[in-house]
Amino acid sequence: MTIEATIERLSALGIHSILTQFTDLHGVAKGKLVPLQNLREWVATGAGFAGPSIWGTGLPRHGKRSEYYARVQLASLRPLPFMPGVAHAVCDGFAGGEALETCSRQLLRRQLARLSERGWTLWVGIEPEFFLLNKDEQGRWQGADPLDRLDKPSYDIKAIHRNSGFLEDMRQTLTELGFDLQQIDHEDACGQYEINYKFDDALAAADRYMLFKMTAHAIARKHGMTFSCMPKPLASAPGSGLHFHLSITDAQGRAIFTDASDALQLSASAYHFVAGLLMHADALAALCAPTVNSYKRLACSHSASGTTWSPVWKSYGDNNRTCLVRTVAGRIEWRLPDPSCNVYAAIAATLAAGLDGIERQLAPPAACDVDLYHLQATGSPMPPRLPRDLCAALEALESDTVLRAAVGESFCAEFIRLKYLEWDEYNTQITGWEHARYADGF
Repeated sequence: MTIEATIERLSALGIHSILTQFTDLHGVAKGKLVPLQNLREWVATGAGFAGPSIWGTGLPRHGKRSEYYARVQLASLRPLPFMPGVAHAVCDGFAGGEALETCSRQLLRRQLARLSERGWTLWVGIEPEFFLLNKDEQGRWQGADPLDRLDKPSYDIKAIHRNSGFLEDMRQTLTELGFDLQQIDHEDACGQYEINYKFDDALAAADRYMLFKMTAHAIARKHGMTFSCMPKPLASAPGSGLHFHLSITDAQGRAIFTDASDALQLSASAYHFVAGLLMHADALAALCAPTVNSYKRLACSHSASGTTWSPVWKSYGDNNRTCLVRTVAGRIEWRLPDPSCNVYAAIAATLAAGLDGIERQLAPPAACDVDLYHLQATGSPMPPRLPRDLCAALEALESDTVLRAAVGESFCAEFIRLKYLEWDEYNTQITGWEHARYADGF
């Protein structure tokens, strides 16, 4: 559809403004409202922003590259049901008239271009897990539903009924936005939910997840709650993952990860891809689990529900949720990411690691056919573990020159710099646990 036809169509729907949305290095949606009538400018040049005011651009405070331009992707425009008169637009980052190397959406575009050279398409199904929270009288975060306190709350219908207002608003709004919903369920922690929708090509899947988060924040506020992407907000409960279901098709639409004759129904390319993920897993942890809190989720900790799905060991197995990579009928589930990640950067890095495995024909270890938590309890030798904290993950990313070069040195340098600052700030904090344990203990 042409720009003029788009303006006419949206104007007929009562749209007067565009929310030009891009994603900063931390994976947070940013943007501004601009007039619909100037759409041609927003597509050709972009909406302008002060570059250094945005996390992770690396742009200077003066000169032609000090301005960050968010260029509207015309096909992405759609009315926002929760912002009357406003259409949402996905934007790519530019500076000085060129694609910005530190823009995470441009990062993913570059990886997908590598795939396109082979005639391949990456399909990604994203599983958003999240918490609904509020604060108690002392200002502490807690589950928003005070009656949601079962020992094993997975699939709790009563909680779904109590929160049906939020869930129905989410269903209706996401449907209006074009999501093909598949299921809504209560997850394994009190206050935790998952809403699944159909997979898409990688770039569209990342765009859709950002729109999902924007919608969930707005609908939760309407119902007096906070939508939380914090990986592990409650110490005794399981955390939230953001699992990627990955498959690749060739130019003829054939699934390149599938081989029906194989015991796991995986092709040679799939095994190479898995080997790449495991080879680069430590560095990928920094980009897929990018916060201090992420490593509270990635821990062999006890869960109040009696079950933990934390993928802490670098292994893979057929329908094995205790592994970092779960294979299912010729599809790969990458279980490392959590919802605090920048979804564009996480998919880009995951693809880069898998392609490295394919290009170098790396071989993975033997598949794991046991429950790794049960194996750990016996004292048996275990597969290698992921980094135990953000600092170790950042050090792994620093030393993984192959992955950094493939993903993009400019982005990785900004990411590592900002995340070390985050780690240093965390290490200056004195927690309540420390006061309780040490204040009068010696």
